[in-house]
Amino acid sequence: MIFRPFTICPGFVRAVLALAAAIGFACSARAENIELGLPVGCEIGQTCYIQNYVDDDPSQSSRDYKCGTLTYDRHNGTDFRVPSLAAQRSGVDVLASASGRVLRARDGVPDAVGKPAREAVRDVECGNGIVIEHPGGWETQYCHMANGSLAVKPGDDVARGQRLGRIGLSGLTEYPHLHFTVRYRGAMVDPFAYGAAPGSCGGGESLWQPAFRAQLAYQDRAVLNAGFMSGPPTMELIEEARADEQSLSANSPALVAFVRAIGLKAGDVQGLVIKDPQGQVLAENRAAPLQSNKAQYMLFAGKKRPPNGWDHGTYKATYTVERDGKVVLEKRLELAL
Repeated sequence: MIFRPFTICPGFVRAVLALAAAIGFACSARAENIELGLPVGCEIGQTCYIQNYVDDDPSQSSRDYKCGTLTYDRHNGTDFRVPSLAAQRSGVDVLASASGRVLRARDGVPDAVGKPAREAVRDVECGNGIVIEHPGGWETQYCHMANGSLAVKPGDDVARGQRLGRIGLSGLTEYPHLHFTVRYRGAMVDPFAYGAAPGSCGGGESLWQPAFRAQLAYQDRAVLNAGFMSGPPTMELIEEARADEQSLSANSPALVAFVRAIGLKAGDVQGLVIKDPQGQVLAENRAAPLQSNKAQYMLFAGKKRPPNGWDHGTYKATYTVERDGKVVLEKRLELAL
């Protein structure tokens, strides 16, 4: 067979190049069509925390966008958690992450303490929630809001940062948080890794506004609550913030330091040491290596009051998490008596 040379029309070349440029622009602009502000009125890593990310593993296993453990199978959003029920009751605003129009809204689902039975919240797993449509085929969804807190209704136009309601405990949830989902043309996307190839462990593009990206930097472990109290801590005391309200004195029956951490991994080794004002070890708790990943874990150490009461001065506690011999999380506390 003889191949003969052929001529390409210059107009055709220009058309192809224009089409390629348009396609390239569309692909890059797609991620630029929406820039997300924070959907919560709190400071990430200080007064609220990211408990779970989107599950980016299409199999029955799970992994977050950093190939870490902060997610679970088929989790389709980002969970912004407040540190206690007391903090939730004080009121933490849910904010519109981008400007748009309210497409759907639901209120009137009761707030519940403790994980409800799935049957009890069938068809209302999101609890009190809002869906906002944005230009370009984008949607954002806000779930588990406090009963009676919704401040907008379907058809309302909202601006980025506008108050939508408050974080609550409605629907299928066992701790106070906002479940925040982003969709593009009906498909769920990860706002931390938009367009990432499967298993890329940090690839893709962030849809968050640049001003918030440092605050939203990935933390694979975090301390949710920490403090001193006069007796053994319980999850109920921590949730109700009664541990924080305790006033310790030289006559307190005990001196106890506690920490509740999130995101701990199998193999992590936790330690908690209290030192008296002279720098001597007063109490210590070094836990065995964790056998599995822990969404949350509480550790405490303490000692009963000596016969002559507690010495005046500053007591210091240090909580550490070690992995492979290296400290990967640390929290220091002080108490002046």
